[in-house]
Amino acid sequence: MKLDWPKPNRTLGFFDVLGLLGLLGLLVARFVPVARLPFWGCALRQTTGWPCPSCGLTRVAERVAHGNLAGAWEANPLGTVGAVLFALIALVSLLHLLFKLPIPDVRLTRREAFLSRATIVPLVVFNYAYLIVKAKFPGLL
Repeated sequence: MKLDWPKPNRTLGFFDVLGLLGLLGLLVARFVPVARLPFWGCALRQTTGWPCPSCGLTRVAERVAHGNLAGAWEANPLGTVGAVLFALIALVSLLHLLFKLPIPDVRLTRREAFLSRATIVPLVVFNYAYLIVKAKFPGLL
């Protein structure tokens, strides 16, 4: 892994856009009751009773935005990690744009990049297994 630290700047980059979109999403989750909209819901779960791999992400966003991390974790553990990361990225992005905080440029080696991608696959599988067990066999958890 290689880190390059740029000079303090307010240059808008990919990291900043990701952070601002994360902030926007968490603000919507905090102040707009999206889950109560009549057309909102998981079509797969409504028709088959089985959860989709992203089931619970609306509840995760709402609960993280309200500071209920335990409830968010119960809804979708991997989604909670993602929502918290979005919140952290939003914070760092705001600090970068307001106070010229430098954001390091991180470069992974090919091996590190492969291992990062290879780690994501089992995490998604285990998370989906958790969602299925929670939905279909709630007594096991």
